[in-house]
Amino acid sequence: MKRARLPMLAVLPVAVISFVIAVPFVLGDHPLQWSSGSLAPHLVLDGKEHTQRADTEGGDSKTSAATSPTTEVAKVDKVWKKGMPQWGAQLYWEDNPEHSLTYIEKQARLHANYLVGLHANSVSVSFPFFTGTRSSTKISAGDKTPTPDHLARVLRIFHEAGLRTTVRPLMDEHSLTAENGWRGNIKPADREAWFTSYEKFLTPYLKAADSEKATTFVIGTELTSLQGDPHWDGVVDDAEKLFGGEVAYDANWDAYVTGPVTMPVTHLGIDAYFPVKVGDNASVSTLVAGWNKWLDRKATGPLPKITIAEAGIGAMKGAYHAPGDFYTTRAVNPQVQANWYTAVCQVVQERHMSGVYWWSIYFDDDPNTKPDDKVASRLDFAGRPLTEKAITSCFTSGYAGPGDETAS
Repeated sequence: MKRARLPMLAVLPVAVISFVIAVPFVLGDHPLQWSSGSLAPHLVLDGKEHTQRADTEGGDSKTSAATSPTTEVAKVDKVWKKGMPQWGAQLYWEDNPEHSLTYIEKQARLHANYLVGLHANSVSVSFPFFTGTRSSTKISAGDKTPTPDHLARVLRIFHEAGLRTTVRPLMDEHSLTAENGWRGNIKPADREAWFTSYEKFLTPYLKAADSEKATTFVIGTELTSLQGDPHWDGVVDDAEKLFGGEVAYDANWDAYVTGPVTMPVTHLGIDAYFPVKVGDNASVSTLVAGWNKWLDRKATGPLPKITIAEAGIGAMKGAYHAPGDFYTTRAVNPQVQANWYTAVCQVVQERHMSGVYWWSIYFDDDPNTKPDDKVASRLDFAGRPLTEKAITSCFTSGYAGPGDETAS
C-alpha cells in the first residue's frame, strides 16, 4: 500500500506570500545559507489533524550544571517517551580525519553532560555531505563527513546519557554559492541519478543509526526543489527497511508557509526562522504574537505533529528582523537572544508542538566557555548565560508534551 504523504494546504494568495518571502531573500534575510533556516502550516497525517549559569552575560567565571569532560556521562532527568516534548539542540559536527576516536568520545561526553545540565532530553546530530554545482547528480561524503562508525560511537555515548537521538545529514552549500545557490534550489540534471547517489550515501548512516537505536532519521533537510518528487517513495521505503525508527523530513520555513510540503514520511520538522519586524526592546509577548501570526497563516490552534527542528537567533542588535542571519556581526545583545528563546518555548507549549531543537552547538567547541564574539557566530548560544537560563527554564517548565492532544 502506498504510504500516506504529508499534504500542506497553501492558504495564502501567491502574490502576497511571494512578496513576504522575496523581500527577506533580496535583503539577505534567508536563514543560514550554508546551514539552514524555516515557517509553519496545517498538518494532516494519515487523515488526522493532527545548567543553569550566572544571570549576567559579562563575567569570566561561571557556575554550570554541565560538567567538564570525564569518562563518566551524566544522566537525563527523565528519559524521553512517546508523547513527551523533545527538548534538545542541534549538534553540528564537521569531522576531521586526524581526530582520534578518543577525542571524538571526549567531545561527545562533553556535549552530553552539557545538554543534561540544561535539562535537555534530546539531541539531533547534524553533519555535512557534499555535492558539486546546482545541476550535479552526485552526492558524496567528504573529509568533514563523520564516518558511520564515528557516528555510531557518538550516538552510543548520547544513549548512555539517556538522550533521545536524531540523525540529520545536511547538504553543505559552499560549492553552490558561486551560482547563488543553496540546498533548497538545486536542479539535478538527472533526478534519477541524483536520488540513486543520495540513497547510496545514506545507506551506511541508516544502518549506523539503526544499530544504535536512534529514534529519528531525517531523510532530507530543506531540499525544497525536490519536495514531492516521486523518487522519494523508493528512498523512504528502502530507508524503513534499514532503520527501525521514525523517518522524518525537515522543511525550510519559506517552503512550509507557502506549502504544500508533500513527502512520504511519518513526521515533519520545521527549520523555523520567522522574521518579526520589531525593535530590540520588544517584549516576549510581542515576539510570541509575531510567531503566531506566521503560524496562523497555515493553521490556528494546536500543532501536535510538528517539531521545531531548528530555532535560533543571533545574540545581537536587530536580529528579530532576520533571526537566521549567520553572517552578520552587529553589536552583541544577549537579551535579544534570550527573549527569543523564551518566546519560542512559549509558542511550542501553547500550540502543543512536539518540541524544539536550538541551533546550534558545534562539536569541536567547548560549550562551557564563553564564545569569542570576534570570531564566533552570533547564533551560538552555548556559554551565553542569559540564553542558557532561558533554555533551562523552558526545559523544566513542566510542559507535558503533545501527548495530551494525540491521546484523545
